[in-house]
Formats: sequence, C-alpha cells, structure tokens
Amino acid sequence: MKNSRLMILAILLLAGILITQLNQIPNLNKQLVQAKATLKKVKTSQKQSQTIVSSPQSQQSSVSASTNQVTNFVKTFSNQPTSSYPETLKGMATEKVINELTQTFAPSVTFSDKSHYDVPILAIKNAWGSDLEYLVIAKSDVQSVAYTITYDTDEKQVTDMSRLTLKGSFDNEK
Repeated sequence: MKNSRLMILAILLLAGILITQLNQIPNLNKQLVQAKATLKKVKTSQKQSQTIVSSPQSQQSSVSASTNQVTNFVKTFSNQPTSSYPETLKGMATEKVINELTQTFAPSVTFSDKSHYDVPILAIKNAWGSDLEYLVIAKSDVQSVAYTITYDTDEKQVTDMSRLTLKGSFDNEK
C-alpha cells in the first residue's frame, strides 16, 4: 500500500511537471521566432559591414570614377559660355545645378575675355555612401574659384553645389 501511494504521488508529480512544460511551448515558440528575426537583422547588418570593409577596391574605383566625372564637370562649365550650359552639362548635373550655375555660380570674369580654367585641386570631403562630397578649386591666370560639389554615384550626376570664398594663397583676384 505504501509503494502504491508513492507511485501515485510520483505519477502525479511527473504529470504536473509535464503539463507545466507543455504550457510553456507556445511561449518558447514566440521567443524562438523573435530570436530568429533578431539573428537575421544582425546577419544582414554584419554582411553590409563586411561588404564595405572587405571591398574597399570597389569603393575606391567608384570614388575614382566619380572624381573623374566631377573634374570633367568643373572643366566643362568653367571653360564654356553660360549660354551653352543647358546643352553641355546635360547628363552631368541635375537641372537645378545647371540653373544655379547659369544664374549665380558662374565665375566673375567676363566670358569672352576668360582664360582657360584648370582644376589643380579636387579633394574628397566625404567618400562613403552614395553621395560623395568634393572640394574643388578651378584656377586660371586671373582668378581661382572654389566650389563644394555633391555627386550622387547612383544617378551619376552632380546634385548640389555651392561657391566658396577663397582666402590666402589661392585668392589671386586683382
């Protein structure tokens, strides 16, 4: 009789533990789904980081091609009359930039008397991301002009620019 009571008590105890465990299964499934979603996000983020870190060559070639495009853009608008901007700069810059150049950013030298402009300095301000930022100085025999230019590598166009004032060794306007 004592053994049967112990057996019944053990069976009831095991049944209670089993019922408790079965009740926790839905809660554990929710936690598993959340953990898998978090793991997927972390893996995606890690993959993006690894791509940026492990492939600086692709970023470097993208920056190099963009730098050439920006240099060509500055040489083109610096050495062309303002009236030709809509045709010559089409595809190199957005309409907004072309309009701003035509109206406000053109060098102050009269275009008929203007010397040839070179681009001796082109520095990258921000090289990561799809929008590259450049500092550009265009120089002629008469003056030097500085610009900040934003180049969108996805659109492959200059999307924003502003003219800067020069002080010091580049300020050779008379």
